[in-house]
Amino acid sequence: MYKINTGAHTFDVELNKTGTTGTVNGEDVSLDISNISGNSWHLIKDDQSYNVQIVKADIENKSFVIWVNGKEYDVKAKDDFDLLLDKMGLADLTAAKVNEIKAPMPGLVLKVIAKVGQEIAKDDPVIILEAMKMENVLKSPTDGVVKEIGVEQGEAVEKNTVLITFE
Repeated sequence: MYKINTGAHTFDVELNKTGTTGTVNGEDVSLDISNISGNSWHLIKDDQSYNVQIVKADIENKSFVIWVNGKEYDVKAKDDFDLLLDKMGLADLTAAKVNEIKAPMPGLVLKVIAKVGQEIAKDDPVIILEAMKMENVLKSPTDGVVKEIGVEQGEAVEKNTVLITFE
């Protein structure tokens, strides 16, 4: 079971393993789906033809941008687990805010890439840490603004030393 939200509409979708039959909002559906290439499909439903392309997919957040017959849709999906968390009032647990980056292991700070006040996007490199003779690029786990940098280049750090704090 999935709950699909396009902003304008919400659909309760349940499909079989092949994705060709199931229900949408309690009504039976049958689909004829053909993969054209990569992220593009041709789909026939109720004698209507649709060209569908996934333009952007954020699998972690279950958020997608798709084109259907040239029209763009922002789509959010929730699976059974997400729906259960919502029902139990625990949905916010999956969106915990990260306020700091800690050293994952003892090492030597080779380079501090981030600067105080800098806006950082998720997965941006922020520090290079040498540990066990290997360079490890530490990336931001979240979007944010650097509030404080707790280490300097050339400094030895222990595991769990706070390296960067976010606002």
